[in-house]
Amino acid sequence: MKSLITSLLLISTLFSSIAQEKVEVFFDFNKFDLNPTALTTLNDWIATQSKSKVLKIYGFCDWKGSNLYNDTLSLKRVQTVYNYLTKHKIEIDKGYLQKGFGKSFTQDKNQALNRKVAIIYTTLKPEPAEEVKEITFSEKVKSAKNGDLVRLKNINFYNNSAQIVPQSKTVLYDLLCVMQENPNLKIEIQGHICCQINTSMNHISSARAKFIYNYLIQNKIKKDRLSYKGYGVSKPIHPIPEQNEAQENENRRVEIKIVAQ
Repeated sequence: MKSLITSLLLISTLFSSIAQEKVEVFFDFNKFDLNPTALTTLNDWIATQSKSKVLKIYGFCDWKGSNLYNDTLSLKRVQTVYNYLTKHKIEIDKGYLQKGFGKSFTQDKNQALNRKVAIIYTTLKPEPAEEVKEITFSEKVKSAKNGDLVRLKNINFYNNSAQIVPQSKTVLYDLLCVMQENPNLKIEIQGHICCQINTSMNHISSARAKFIYNYLIQNKIKKDRLSYKGYGVSKPIHPIPEQNEAQENENRRVEIKIVAQ
């Protein structure tokens, strides 16, 4: 009786202390090989939990037979399941626990539910993705060579206008800081527009490039370090007409050409 109580306490503690997940496989009477239903259960579980790690495998039997016989049978069921899992590349924890409880547990009235193996597992958490540090505008300029183009990201203007939207003022400030930090840097400010088959709106690209040019001049960047040019729709990244808004945004851009540094 004392042994039964100890086993019951062990089962209760092991099932509840780790908040693990569990899948159960049921066997035919007096058998330890996998029947079709057990195979289906295992295959379905493997298909959805292939990234799991098995922590424990427990075997159980119904009440018929001696304690010794049922202890042996429950361990054979455990070994059968273990072999099947390893064959299908399911990870087994190095310190995993296997135990055959035989019939020394609280039996269900339905004896078919007592002939089973319980697999206790945990789902492996994916390795945290390595954080990709975004390269700053300053770093892009410093690593650029003469003739390279560096895009001013997130700089936006009002529609058909050379007036910048308030949210883009920080982009201008970033450019100003780069010019101040690199006194030998000389650039050409290049403006581009989108969505136009003809060239009637090309002047807008020049006006936008000039707006940035004037901003730098007003903030005491020498004129001999700066030039600007509008390219209209002559150098689109994507063919015009664009296929979507993302392509339009990429065509509608301002770039900095590194002239000297």
